[in-house]
Amino acid sequence: MTLRVLHIGKFYPPDLGGMETFLEGLVAEQRRQGVDARVLVHGRPRPDDPAWLVRVPVQIQLVYAPIALGFRPALRQLLDEFRPDILHLHLPNNASFWCLTLPRALRTPWVVHWHSDVLVNPRRSALRLAYVAYRPFERAVLSRAARIIATSPDYLEASNPLRPCRSTCAVVPLALDPNPPPATDAPIAGWNSGTFRLLSIGRLAHYKGFDTLIRAVATTPGLELLIIGEGEQRPKLESLIRQLTPQGTSPRIRLLGALNEAGKTRLLADTELFCLASCERTEAFGMVVLEAMRLGRPCLVSDLTGSGLPWLIRESGAGWLVSDPTRVESWQACLADLPARRAELAAAGARGRTALESRFAMAACEQALRHQYALCAEWPAPRRPDRTMLVVIPARDEVETIATLIGQLRVAGHRDVLVIDDHSQDGTGEAALNAGARVIRPVLPLGAWGGMQTGIRYGLRAGFGHVLTMDADGQHEVQEIPKLLAASPQADVVIGAFPERASRLRLLAWAWFRRLSGFDLRDLTSGFRLYNHAAMSVVAAPAATQLDYQDVGALLMIRRAGLSIEEVPVQMQLRLSGKSRIFNSWFSVLKYMAITTLLCLSRWEIPSIGPQPKSRHRIGESSESIPPPTPHPATGSSTHP
Repeated sequence: MTLRVLHIGKFYPPDLGGMETFLEGLVAEQRRQGVDARVLVHGRPRPDDPAWLVRVPVQIQLVYAPIALGFRPALRQLLDEFRPDILHLHLPNNASFWCLTLPRALRTPWVVHWHSDVLVNPRRSALRLAYVAYRPFERAVLSRAARIIATSPDYLEASNPLRPCRSTCAVVPLALDPNPPPATDAPIAGWNSGTFRLLSIGRLAHYKGFDTLIRAVATTPGLELLIIGEGEQRPKLESLIRQLTPQGTSPRIRLLGALNEAGKTRLLADTELFCLASCERTEAFGMVVLEAMRLGRPCLVSDLTGSGLPWLIRESGAGWLVSDPTRVESWQACLADLPARRAELAAAGARGRTALESRFAMAACEQALRHQYALCAEWPAPRRPDRTMLVVIPARDEVETIATLIGQLRVAGHRDVLVIDDHSQDGTGEAALNAGARVIRPVLPLGAWGGMQTGIRYGLRAGFGHVLTMDADGQHEVQEIPKLLAASPQADVVIGAFPERASRLRLLAWAWFRRLSGFDLRDLTSGFRLYNHAAMSVVAAPAATQLDYQDVGALLMIRRAGLSIEEVPVQMQLRLSGKSRIFNSWFSVLKYMAITTLLCLSRWEIPSIGPQPKSRHRIGESSESIPPPTPHPATGSSTHP
């Protein structure tokens, strides 16, 4: 059966760029290997476009983001007609977010190819504001991905957006077809005779560092630099070249503008050294370095921490790294004695060519990606009945306590810990991740119950038989967990109760809710709970999403489903830091009282589902229980983990 893959990219050649070059080569190799690969990108359709390539015209460009009003309809049509087995999303690309809105896309496994983080320069306010809007959708796409492909181990390690999803990440380096396109025979502007020939290629953008390279070459005798590319920095660079060129002499640095592949291949073949002076991690890998390696050209590139560029040079042996690449002096030192090192340069070029053929050829990349596609056959994650209990901890701004709590859990043998980092501003998520927990960062704030429900749904999807919910503030004691586990065979939900922590007003509120609801439980608001699979299914259902709080409303749903609830006495600590997310003001208290009262009163109007269970507790019998309502035949409920 033919594998069907739909690539969603930003642009496609002849539009220039590293992502575009890679996508063109990958699709060509996949189609050679029998994969039915198709492509959806921005751009004006061309008469020679193949049937498998769909370009959608762009109406406006906003801060590097193309806006095409026809992209979503085109995507929906392709999904309906092509019915891909895999959606391969190439990011960064705002058009990929349309996948979040289409049901057929949501039913198809996604492979996200992470070409680069979106790095925001503090001086570029428009880009900074745009990323505020972009980031929630980026998170949603990453959280939905079956597999995420990083292009180098160094970039994966340094990428903050990928940190929460490391378990779904794999490293597959970018690659090229080892056979270069034919070079042009037509006359082309080249170097003057008698100079050492340098070449650089890239969009004339601030992160490419062309100004630094230009200053270094201009002050080093005997060198001549040609730069291929266009971009918004061209006027600034032209002015810089004029300033650095002595009056009455020809410039030794020239901007050639955009060239076609044949012209670019010709200059790459003729250069003596390829230079890439990028100054930011936006240069995530350096596809153009692979193009130089393919032609056996040595490379001199920036040693950028967290970029895949230094990793590529170290792994291939294709050249040298410039430390502190934003300093002109660093480049001058590396460029000073080039004419005397031609034999050394030739050896580096040969190593680069060998590495490209053996490690960075597109055929190897296609096979590695085929393996990642095969892993998507297990998406969503299969049930794992051997995974017994997941600890779920919703947290917001609990950095003072979260790492200690996770450490205590791991020492006690509870290694499956999931933290729902609900838009913390103090580094809670990072602290939890470093302490060894899985971390989910929701796109929008969820609140305490929304966070718990997210964790319970995760537990269902991952196949856990039980979920234990705990507060992140240090109130719940890890050593009390065995008490809940001991009671779990006799109940669907076990609540760890410590009514002594409550104030007099809270005790009055609990007595009020017990009288209205009929529960004989002493600690109605405890978040220290153990749910079995049946109870998890009830509180993960869509109806439970309408609840604002996890206590009485969730218990009413569990009872209505015919499940049993047991309460066991435990010890708890007072809150170690922060304040309650529910009882943080009188308005919040009144809102809670009103909503919970209405939920309790609903039992008088809506009959219970199934036979009424008897809640069991070990703190003392209640004298306030109310006879249960008349049961009626149960109806099924669906579970959406």
